[in-house]
Order: sequence, then structure tokens, then C-alpha cells
Amino acid sequence: MTPAWRIVKDAVLLEVAIWRCLARWLVRRPDAPAGATQLGYARLTAPVMWLWIFGAFAEVVAFELVLRAVDATWADVVRIPLFVVGVWGAFWMLGMAASFSVRRHLVLADRLVIRNGPRLRVDVPLASVTAVRGVEHEFEGLVRSVHEADGLLLVGPGNRTNVELALAGPTALVTHDGERVVERVGFWVDEPREVTRLLAGLGAS
Repeated sequence: MTPAWRIVKDAVLLEVAIWRCLARWLVRRPDAPAGATQLGYARLTAPVMWLWIFGAFAEVVAFELVLRAVDATWADVVRIPLFVVGVWGAFWMLGMAASFSVRRHLVLADRLVIRNGPRLRVDVPLASVTAVRGVEHEFEGLVRSVHEADGLLLVGPGNRTNVELALAGPTALVTHDGERVVERVGFWVDEPREVTRLLAGLGAS
């Protein structure tokens, strides 16, 4: 697949995932199988996300009122496309915010599923986890949510992680965009102490 087609494919999959998350959020159906333990991670980004959402809807209303008041033939030509794009953008951001709530991390019988937003996921076999500890990492980039360097994979909203897993040597992990071989994994959770105790109780020492 060429880079251009990959970008198009990823954009389409992201769009579908965002609207699916919004639908799940509206009907209060988390994206989690029965019996899974869900770990929240939305608190870090929620204030900023809701501020953006409020601003987006306010912008739609403001443009609509201003352009409706303009007595010119071009006003409707500009107003209608702006309204459509504005509403789409506002609900798109609402769907993005919803994805942090409906797609939480999952603790399953054999693996930990680390997720972030509408599509990103990393499956970590619990049998490969040798230690778990609360430690913070930060990585560069304004919109990046994944960073990999020196055998350490970081997955976090807001470019931060607060729990680290040590694996039994280089381990191939299944992710949403292919396989990654790493020795440690960092991710963000709302309650790092509780999650550390939970995962330690499942066998990590």
C-alpha cells in the first residue's frame, strides 16, 4: 500500500471510529467485552477537550447569527457551507472526547489492552509482564499519543504516562497499526496506584 493510500485509509477508519464512539457514548455502551475490568484514562485531557468542544459549538452559533444578519446575496452561499462544516467539526470533537470514555483500557484474562482515543490499542500479554510500577514519562509532540525509543513504548493522552510495565525481554506486541517489539510499556491511567496494585496482583512482581 502506497503512503498516500495508507493516509486515506487511516483517515476513513478514524472517521468511522469517531462516529461509532459518539454513538456508544450517547447510548452509554462502553466498548468492552463482558467480564473485562475497565481502567479509565480520560481525566488528563477532559478539561481541554470540553473547552474545545464548547468553543466549536459557540463558533458555529456566532457565525450563523452574524451571517444571517448580513443583507447580501453572498451571505447564504457562505453561511450554509460554514454551518455544515462547523457542526461536523463540533460533533467530531465530541466524538473524540467520547472515545476516551467508551474505549478505556481493558484487563482481560490473558492480556492488558492499552487504548487511547478512537483507534489506538496495544495488547500486552499478562504472562510477559514481570514488573509494574508507578513512574511518569513525558514525550515530545503536540498531537502524538505514541512514542517508541530504546525498547520503551509510551502510550498516553497529553504526551504523558504514569504506569510502566517491564516485560520479559524483547516482546512482540500487537497494535492497531502493526507489531512492535519492546521491553517496556508506559501508559496513562486516572488511578495509577490502584492500577499498579491490580496488575501486580495478577502476577507481575
